Amino acid sequence: MKIIVDAMGGDKAPLEIVKGAALAVQELNVNIVLVGDEKKINRIISENNLSDILNKNTEIVHTEKVITMEDDPVSVVRANKDSSMGIALKMLADDKTDEYGALVSAGNSGALLAGATLIVKCIKDIKRAALAVVLPFERKTLLIDAGANVDIKAEYLKQFGFMGSIYMKKIFGIESPTVGLVNNGAEKSKGTAEHVEAYKLLSETKTINFVGNIEGSDITMRPSDVLVTDGFTGNIILKLTEGFGSFMGKKLKSMFLKDIFTKVSAVLVKDSMNEFKKSLDPAEYGGAPFLGVKKPVIKAHGSSDARAVKNAIRQAKFCIDTKLVEEIEIQSQINK
Repeated sequence: MKIIVDAMGGDKAPLEIVKGAALAVQELNVNIVLVGDEKKINRIISENNLSDILNKNTEIVHTEKVITMEDDPVSVVRANKDSSMGIALKMLADDKTDEYGALVSAGNSGALLAGATLIVKCIKDIKRAALAVVLPFERKTLLIDAGANVDIKAEYLKQFGFMGSIYMKKIFGIESPTVGLVNNGAEKSKGTAEHVEAYKLLSETKTINFVGNIEGSDITMRPSDVLVTDGFTGNIILKLTEGFGSFMGKKLKSMFLKDIFTKVSAVLVKDSMNEFKKSLDPAEYGGAPFLGVKKPVIKAHGSSDARAVKNAIRQAKFCIDTKLVEEIEIQSQINK
């Protein structure tokens, strides 16, 4: 089964995308289809001595058109349907023989979401696809939704809960993932009418381990395996987490470089500091899936380098190998 990669999407495309695809072929034993400008892709392959790695395990589907970050997201369905992202989405959607298992793109997030829902389409009975991002806490925590759905209904939050639970079970091997609802208080009566109703629906969903509301102050100290929220709140949590991680990294660096004594201390804790830095690096997970779509669509960070692209492809492979979509289809029927 092949993984489709949008070679032109992202700030560092196509160079880092092609190099990341080569790493994935080398380390993950996958077959890749690169969609993008064939001349540019072949030049990168030649200049970086990647022909021995990519020529046998990679196909190129040519297009010179690219969706930019400024383009209207819905243009992927119309004016930009012949872009690298548009063609990649159509290939995944039209595949009737299971030749293509998943799609990875670091391009325009809104366009990828629009294409995932309007071209690939959602699983039957799933109301909204949701972006699922692993937060870099000591305990692996899945944030869902991290930016796809601003307007929310209680039923969507319920579905995010069981989709997130399946993901943590399949990808991280957690037998009974805990699911918490992000809210402004621990009591079940807290929050908007939609939150109160969502609490009730999640409590009644027998296939998940619902642990109640999670307040903002408890997100890092008492996290659940899955944090359920709307896309507006989720995206703020995500960006705040990333920003605070950068802030802490810079603060610690300046602290250890203050004088000769702190510099000596820095040498002693170098390994621990590197481990801390690695834990906060989004490239470690590479990409985030849009859960609820008929086939895995993985959103890589816009600034992805080769390592992040490789890890996004790893995410796609995990989704295929664990039959994540098939399990969500089954539970969407059970939890109707």
